Amino acid sequence: MGKIVFYEGRNFQGRHWECGNDCMDTFRHFNCCNSIRVSGGHWVAYEKPNYMGYQYIMGPGEYPDYHTWMGFNNCIRSCQMFPPGSYRMRIYNRPEMMGQSMEFMDDCPNVYDRFRFRDIYSCNIMEGYWIFYEHPNYRGRQYFLRPGEYRACGEWGCHNPMVGSFRRMRTM
Repeated sequence: MGKIVFYEGRNFQGRHWECGNDCMDTFRHFNCCNSIRVSGGHWVAYEKPNYMGYQYIMGPGEYPDYHTWMGFNNCIRSCQMFPPGSYRMRIYNRPEMMGQSMEFMDDCPNVYDRFRFRDIYSCNIMEGYWIFYEHPNYRGRQYFLRPGEYRACGEWGCHNPMVGSFRRMRTM
């Protein structure tokens, strides 16, 4: 079973809250989050309630300040644990699952090298959980995608369709 512990202070100091399940709104448990310990499972922490805003993907380990999880600030307002599984998705260079497409079952450090397009406007996550990154080599803003159809890039929380890389969320 997975567990994530949120601390108000840096370096695991101050008031803290342990979480073992998805939480749509953490506000009643802590005011700010400056460090995190993940002792089991893989988690997505969100800047806003109801799994909205910036997304931070964390595996087991210690994150002594918000910079270590690539955070933009110390605000975490919801979180989800994701389950392991198999992986398959299809990406498209146009909205509404139109245009050129390609199916993937593995990580892709450079979307342009494999797909010949820099923009992904829509996708169908058929199996598994995936992370899209704004830049190649798994850098920049992160977007968590669960199984389902995403007919426009805004449906996974981005403001433009540029995806530089993506990887499977794995528990290894």
